[in-house]
Amino acid sequence: MTTINSTSSDSSSSDSIAEISASNDKLRPLRVVFAGTPEFAAISLEALISQQEALNINIVAVYSQPDRKAGRGQKLATSAVKQVALAHDIPVEQPATFKKSVAEGIAARETLRIYQADVMIVAAYGLILPIGVLTIPTYGCLNIHGSLLPRWRGAAPIHRALLAGDSETGITIMQMDKGLDTGDMLYKVSCAIEADDSAASLHDKLADLGATAISTVLQDLASYQAQASAQDDNAANYAEKLIKTEGAIDWVQPAVVIERQIRGLTPWPGAYTFLDGQRVKILASLPVNTTQQTEQPAGTVISVGRKAILVACGKNDIIESTDSASTLSITKLQFAGSKPVSAEQICHGNQLNDGDLFTTELN
Repeated sequence: MTTINSTSSDSSSSDSIAEISASNDKLRPLRVVFAGTPEFAAISLEALISQQEALNINIVAVYSQPDRKAGRGQKLATSAVKQVALAHDIPVEQPATFKKSVAEGIAARETLRIYQADVMIVAAYGLILPIGVLTIPTYGCLNIHGSLLPRWRGAAPIHRALLAGDSETGITIMQMDKGLDTGDMLYKVSCAIEADDSAASLHDKLADLGATAISTVLQDLASYQAQASAQDDNAANYAEKLIKTEGAIDWVQPAVVIERQIRGLTPWPGAYTFLDGQRVKILASLPVNTTQQTEQPAGTVISVGRKAILVACGKNDIIESTDSASTLSITKLQFAGSKPVSAEQICHGNQLNDGDLFTTELN
């Protein structure tokens, strides 16, 4: 007679079942919920949708902010992220809040739970996610942030990097926590800021870089989370949200500061000045030439040339110590109610003349 050790048999059977279960989990696509609103986020969503099979993920739902009224007709506008989701037949959720203090917020949390997400990818969503939401997905929420954290936490990292004259920025994939962009960093990739970069061009570069970065992390999420590193709070600074009045050019400032302002605030809110009672948008300028100096009062149009319009600015102490004022070479501007025009078009017209004075405020 053969005696069977039931205890040993049960143990071996349990181990086998556990191994099979673990193996199945690795084979099962990662259930992903994506949350974002503008074009910056839509680029990453498009990339993830196209790589679902390669990354072994399944995007089960997309979250975006509620439709807003926009344009002169004040019609409801659909976000870039929502448009991408609808084009690919992915369910879209648009809660106004996740706060558990209101019925809508409670319902939004319950809906998120129904999707049984393994991970939530967040990019420029624009809606605060309480800690109770961040813990709903199995592996939490990952943020695609447009800076090299801890530098430029906050709402406008791309613009602030340009305004500050930074030579590089980048993308950080971060494990979200209850703080404002304070979570542990999973992956960072840098991007040089070129002399002619505007907020628009840098936005496009970082949007593409963000799509690549989040795809890289999702290839081996467990490893990246295991090797996550904490941010140095002492090295942190904040990218405050932009306001329209930041676009007003103070010609007493050095040309290098104004040139950064033009690039950092294009296309929104835009850098502007005033001439004879009308607002003029300054759309583009050349990098500052430190050898060009003037004794003219700040804001004076020194010359209207075919290649650039030369304007007197404040002292250039930022670059070098000098008693002379710096100059800015404007290549494109826009008068109120008109289309953008180049320096050459201005030179051939009569809208601007040598000696005209740009002012910071409407006179």
